[in-house]
Amino acid sequence: MTEPRWLSDREQRMWRAFQDMRRRLEAVTGRQLDEVGLSAADYSLMVPLSEAPGRRLRARELRRGIGWDRSRLAHQMRRMEQRGLIVREDCPGDARGTVIKLTDEGMRAIVAAAPGHAETVRRHFVDLLTDEEIDTLTTISERVLRHIAADAPPAD
Repeated sequence: MTEPRWLSDREQRMWRAFQDMRRRLEAVTGRQLDEVGLSAADYSLMVPLSEAPGRRLRARELRRGIGWDRSRLAHQMRRMEQRGLIVREDCPGDARGTVIKLTDEGMRAIVAAAPGHAETVRRHFVDLLTDEEIDTLTTISERVLRHIAADAPPAD
């Protein structure tokens, strides 16, 4: 059995700071969204839907795009449907497929939430970084995402 590749003190400091930063950013952005009646999960679904042609996406595409499993997406969609933020529609040409559509009510909600959300992200994150740091963080994030995607099992 080989010895684990433990993190050095420097690496642990970086990893723990990154994890703490991520949790705290999620908390602060979550509080901002709560103030306008949305959850972070609501917002995660509403952004890609609001940007999609006709404010519609196949459930499969939406799920893959946000990295959720079927069960989580189904539960979240049910809650959002009950609040009138989205509707499910049959998928043309695929009797087994489902299309998720952001309703007018959902669009109004994201339009109302987006300015405050952007300001919160800017105030607590973006404005603290230099242009070079933004470019570096983007490069790092995209590299990690590509690596994870390459190791991921095939999507269904």
